[in-house]
Formats: sequence, C-alpha cells, structure tokens
Amino acid sequence: MDNRLVTLSNIVGPENLLIHEKDVALYAIDWRNRYHGRPLAVALPKNQDEVIQLVCFCAAHKIPMVPQGGNTSTCGGATPDETGNMLVIATKRMNKIRSVDGAADTLTAEAGVTLLSIQQAAQNKQRFFPLALASQGSCQIGGNLSTNAGGINTIRYGTMRNLVLSLEAVLPNGELLSQLHLLKKDTTGLDVKQLFIGAEGTLGIVTAATLKLFSQPNTDATALIGLGDFESAINCLTGLKDWFGELLTSCEIISKTSLQLVKQYQPYTEIPFDTPWSLLIELTDHLVNPGLKKSLIDWLQKNNQLNSIVTHSAKDRATLWKLREDIPEAEKQAGNIIKHDIALPISQLPEFLKACQDALKKAFSATEYILFGHIGDGSIHYNIRGIDQDIMPHENAINEIVYGTVHHYGGTIAAEHGIGQLKKQWLARYKDPATLRLMRQIKTLIDPEHLMNPHCIY
Repeated sequence: MDNRLVTLSNIVGPENLLIHEKDVALYAIDWRNRYHGRPLAVALPKNQDEVIQLVCFCAAHKIPMVPQGGNTSTCGGATPDETGNMLVIATKRMNKIRSVDGAADTLTAEAGVTLLSIQQAAQNKQRFFPLALASQGSCQIGGNLSTNAGGINTIRYGTMRNLVLSLEAVLPNGELLSQLHLLKKDTTGLDVKQLFIGAEGTLGIVTAATLKLFSQPNTDATALIGLGDFESAINCLTGLKDWFGELLTSCEIISKTSLQLVKQYQPYTEIPFDTPWSLLIELTDHLVNPGLKKSLIDWLQKNNQLNSIVTHSAKDRATLWKLREDIPEAEKQAGNIIKHDIALPISQLPEFLKACQDALKKAFSATEYILFGHIGDGSIHYNIRGIDQDIMPHENAINEIVYGTVHHYGGTIAAEHGIGQLKKQWLARYKDPATLRLMRQIKTLIDPEHLMNPHCIY
C-alpha cells in the first residue's frame, strides 16, 4: 500500500479511509452526475483533531484536498478531479450538535450535521432555524456555509451569511481558526468568518459553526396564485410586502413548464392552474394570529386574484410546497438540462427575461424554459432544455447569451449554488477585475500552495 495511505489510515482508522473504487464511487461524482473524479482516497474524520492531522499531513506532502459535505453540489464544487491525487475529506461523521441555547437564540453544530437535523434541534427547544432547502435531509451545514446557501426564506431571514454568528475552521496549513462564540456583537477588527462563507472550501475546512435561531412561527398562511405574466408576479410581490411587511416569509415563482415537468415524472401530481406563472407565497407570525389566513384571503380578493388557493391544513400546505420542491428532482430525471442559478435586481427581471428569451429563441428555436426560484430576493433558476433534441452540445453558446444578458442587467451568474468547476470561466469574465484580483490574493495568502479545493472558483 502507498505509504501516504498508511499514514492517512492511521489518522482516521482503517474503516474510515476509503480507497477501493466501489467504496469511493459515491464521493467521486456530483449530484447531477456531471462530474466524475478519481480521488486518492476518501477520509472520514470524526472530529476537528482528525481534520487537523489530515490537513497537516496533506500540507507536508503537497496533497490537494477536497472538502465534502452532503455532496449535493450542482456545480461540481465538492467533486475531485480525475488525477487520482486529491484526498476527499468528507465531514459526515462530524455530526454532533454541541449546544442549543434558547436564551441566547443560538445553536452550535459540527459541519456534518444535516440541515434537517439543525431545524429539528431548534424546534425541540421551541426555536426556529429558517434556512430551508429541497435537499435539507442530506445537505450538511458545512456545505451550506461554504456556498452561502439561500433557500425559500431569504426574503425575510437572508442567506447563510446572515445566519451565522461564528465558526471554526481548519486552515490549509493545519492551524485551527477557532472563533466559536455566542456574541451578537463584536467589533474587534475584521469579521474573518465571512471569508469562509461562500468560499466553497477553497480557504479551509469548516468544522463547526454557531448559528442564529429565531422565535418559532405559530401561525402560517400559504397560498398559490395563478398569474398571466411575469410583471403580475412583481406587482403581487410588491403588494404583499406593502401589506404584510415582514410577515411575508417566502415568495416563489414557478413557470407552467416547471409544473408540467414535475407532473411528467410524478404522474399523480395535480397542477392547480393552467396559467403561465404561479406564485407560491407564505406568511408566518411568531404570535398566535387566527386572523392571518383571513387577511391573506381578503388581500387576494381585494386585488382580484381569482386564480388562487389558500391552504387550510398542514397536508394542503405540504402538497403545494411539494410542487415547488420536486422541480429539481424532475429536472435531474429529465436530464440534458442547462441550468443557471442567477439573480438580478427585482425591477430588472421582466426586461431580462424578455431580452434573454428573444436572444435564445433566435439562436435556438427548439427550446423550452424551466423557470422557478426565489423571486422575493431576485434569484431565478433559469434552466433550458431542448424539445426533441439534446442541447448540451450548445451549452457554451447558450451560456454566452444567458450570462451576457444577466451581466447587462446588473445581475450575478451565481445566486446560491456557487461557482465550483462549472462557472470558473464565467466568473473570470464577469466578476469585477479588482474584486477577482483581491479574491485571488486572499486565496494565495491563506493557501499559498493552492492545495484546498484547487480546481474550483479560481
């Protein structure tokens, strides 16, 4: 056996160093089955001490490292390359919730704890952790941090960047950055933790974090609204914000083609409206507010939203949310879909959609658009597939149009899924040069050997 593998095995234990092809297979492929790697091995540390030892050894022997959480990345950000030289360091055994402090409204958890477990631990203390994703049963909090995950509740609570008080990380030289605390305020210099949120494991391995908790919602009101055009969705969003303020927690836009795709792969799905667009909204109140649902119904009637459904049970609510949550899985089953995770100023979305679709139809006529996302914060999953044809060979040309139009209207090419391997060339083209240069300088300062996820972002 390779002497390096012997040492790595001694650090985590033989059963926790995976070296055989059949054992590493699940760690060597991304969620979309797009990137296929061949790692040197997969290490499964159980605590930060083992992570430190692994990183120190890799640094000494110039072994590139790929941090991996739940492996739900859609951009290849947690997949090794095919060289056989990279060590995947998977955090799934680091799955302890260290503390939940109801008085301080904080929860401290290791990187391998799933998002669903975080939500449940908070709920057990009558508290609420608002990050919510379709993959919450398998994605891990370390990965959520590393991609600055957003999800359905960002309109009210923000992204992971807004939900983290402090974190703990192992730097590329093996040094432990330990900033875990329960403080809500700290003005002692730079907020260093922010460097690691959204860095996709390129600056170190997050091993734990202290998260913000909130009062638990006691009342909710959920509705699906059928709309004739995208401008009506913007008007609805504006009206809801004006009327309900911070009670508006979620606002999701869903195209008719998205729902049709779900029905194609989930045959028992019922599509409530035959309208071009649907808006899925949810209001929540931490107070017991029996009038909230009636207020929503009154608002819908006042604004002539006749194509609308307001849920009256937890089962009905779950049914509506399942329509939205099943879209990514339906896309995965459909295959050959070119995905874009973009965001624009909300006011620019209608113009962007028209300009982009006009340009795409001119170049590629036999296409359809699977559009959905968090309109409340301006982010849209702008996905394209061919009609009776495989459009994947045209991906680069399609991306040229989409990302060029996004840039023209002041948007971003990565709203919440990160850059990974998928968008490296586009980041280099569209990121502000001064910002990109500073990002690369920080990377070189912290990781001078470029050993930490070296094939991603930069």
